[in-house]
Amino acid sequence: MKKTKIVSAVSVLGLTAGLAHADGHMANDMTLVSWGGAYQQSQISAYTDPYTAMNDGVTVTWDESSAEAVAKLRAMNEAGNITWDVVDVVAADALRLCDEGLAMEIDADEQLAPAPDGTSAEDDFGDLLVGDCFIPQIVYSTTFGYRTDMVPEGVEAPNDICDVFDLETYPGMRALEKRPINNVEWALLCDGVAKEDVYDVLATEEGQEQALAKLDTIKDSVIWWSAGADTPQLLADGEVFIGSTYNGRLFAAIEEQGQPIGMMWDAQVFDLDGWIIPEGLPEDRLARALDFVYFATDTQRLADQAKYISYGPARLSSAPLVGQHATLGIDMAQHMPTDPENAKNTFLYNYEFWADYRDDIDAKFQAWLAQ
Repeated sequence: MKKTKIVSAVSVLGLTAGLAHADGHMANDMTLVSWGGAYQQSQISAYTDPYTAMNDGVTVTWDESSAEAVAKLRAMNEAGNITWDVVDVVAADALRLCDEGLAMEIDADEQLAPAPDGTSAEDDFGDLLVGDCFIPQIVYSTTFGYRTDMVPEGVEAPNDICDVFDLETYPGMRALEKRPINNVEWALLCDGVAKEDVYDVLATEEGQEQALAKLDTIKDSVIWWSAGADTPQLLADGEVFIGSTYNGRLFAAIEEQGQPIGMMWDAQVFDLDGWIIPEGLPEDRLARALDFVYFATDTQRLADQAKYISYGPARLSSAPLVGQHATLGIDMAQHMPTDPENAKNTFLYNYEFWADYRDDIDAKFQAWLAQ
């Protein structure tokens, strides 16, 4: 993937990214887009509260539309009216937006902060810089939570991804995300496809049909979710026995709310989440967006986010600064998806595959859902 050297828009405007003294040249209002819930609250605590405290007169409006970011940015671009300034997206969506010219290319070493010891941003983020427009924040995983008090008597708690497909041993409703990503990979794994072959199989019509056929076996027992907060609520209400969601949402339900929920880490799917800046912002809004991103993705800010939610910071230099939860006082390292005990059997998400196949498989999946 190309790494294009570009001139910072902040430099063009005669400003310095990360410094707040040039406020007169920057917009004072920002619309940030994220996912709501515990994750967005962690961003508010770690990023925007300290940023607005340092920048008098700056106001932040949040939009919780990240799940629809690609479609909405396409529509905004077509209408010539970009109303968002900085958008939180998963890596695969960032690649799509970048390929379509809807996200701005970023030069990490010019537009992002170096590590405290002077290590360049590009080296500090390393392999997590998966695209020209993507600014990583966190490593998270999609995994399963289950009701500990609904495990059948005499049966071991679910600890294998294929337990999700075992309605006989583990009866009850499931919660799965209303999109093919992760669901079709898990389906193939539980239909006998080797982990290393999943994406080769999924690239074929036959492989896609195989995945949907496996999902058919539990389709009548699934509640489909669209927002990350849905599964924790369904679990809390006892409406499902087991359901997928982001590991940080389950952490909040278990550790902060004391819900009778257990974590199943088997075949958790590692993914990246981060910022993009929409292409086509006016200069004053672009300058503010770049200034915010420089601040919000520095070493300390990414480490600070881990005080509030169990997602691993994307910078190498942030990891040693991760300590205890800000209010619970518990050590956060053991709750990270990257903890060795939790990461014994992970599934690595293929960004390029989904950037290429997402639209086609989405259409097929939605048609299958409607049947």
